[in-house]
Amino acid sequence: MSEKPLGKNSPYPQEYAPAVLYGVARGDSRRDLRVAGEMPFHGEDIWNAWDLSWLDTSGRPVVATAELRVPANSSRLIESKSLKLYLGSLAMTRYRSGTALARVVARDLGAVAGAPVRVSIAPADETRQHAVGKLPGQCIDDFDGEFSYAKVDASLLKLQSGTIGSEELHSHLLRSNCPVTGQPDLGSILIRYRGRPVDHASLLQYLVSYRLHNDFHEACVERIFMDIRKQCATEQLTVYARYNRRGGLDINPFRSDFEAPAENRRLWRQ
Repeated sequence: MSEKPLGKNSPYPQEYAPAVLYGVARGDSRRDLRVAGEMPFHGEDIWNAWDLSWLDTSGRPVVATAELRVPANSSRLIESKSLKLYLGSLAMTRYRSGTALARVVARDLGAVAGAPVRVSIAPADETRQHAVGKLPGQCIDDFDGEFSYAKVDASLLKLQSGTIGSEELHSHLLRSNCPVTGQPDLGSILIRYRGRPVDHASLLQYLVSYRLHNDFHEACVERIFMDIRKQCATEQLTVYARYNRRGGLDINPFRSDFEAPAENRRLWRQ
C-alpha cells in the first residue's frame, strides 16, 4: 500500500503500479458512530469502473468496464484517487484476457482492503446492453418546507403515528463532500425499512443536511443507517446509495441488517 496520497499532486503511472493503492481505516469513522465489535449491518461497497483499458498480448488496446465489490467488513475502504491511479496504470500493461486481469485486480485490492474483493470485467459489447435502472418505492423529493444545512442532524428524523409496516423510499437529493478535496459528491439513495412509519418530510430534511458534510461515501451511508436505526427504532433497515461517477468511477455503498447486497444497475445520472 502506498504512502498517504490524500491532498497531494500525484503523477499518473504509465505501467502497472499496485503500490499507488491506498486504504482508509474504516474504524476511524465507525468510532464516531459507536460501531465496534459485531457490526449492526452487513453489505458491500459496489464500485463501477467505466474507463478501464489495457493491452492484449499483441499490444492492441482493449476497453471494458469493471465491477468491484469490497465487503463492508473489510478493515479498510479503498481511497478513490488511488484506485483511479491504479486502474490507469493498467493502460500500457499486457494481459492475456479480462479474466486474467480480474484476478490481478482482485488480489491487489484485497491486499489493501484486508478482505477478499470480488472483481468482474465486462467487454464493451456487454456493457452497452445494460439498461438504466430506477430505484423502487416512493420518491420523497417534492416536500416543500424549510431546510437546514448547518450540520448533519439526526434529531430531524421523526415518526408518524401508525402500525408496524414496510416501506421503500428514495431521494435524488443526496449530496456530501470529499473530506480531502472538498469536491461535491452527488447521488441518489434508497431506504427500505420495516417499523413504525417514518415521516417523509423529516427524512428528506435529514438527508439534505448532508449537503455540506465532509466524509467518504461509505462513511456517509453508515452514518445514515445508524441514525435512522436509532432515531426510528426500525426492525429491519437497508440504506443503499448510488453516487454519480467522478474520474470514471462511481461508488455505491450498500448496508443492511436483513437482506443481501443489491443488484448493481446504474441510474439515470450514472
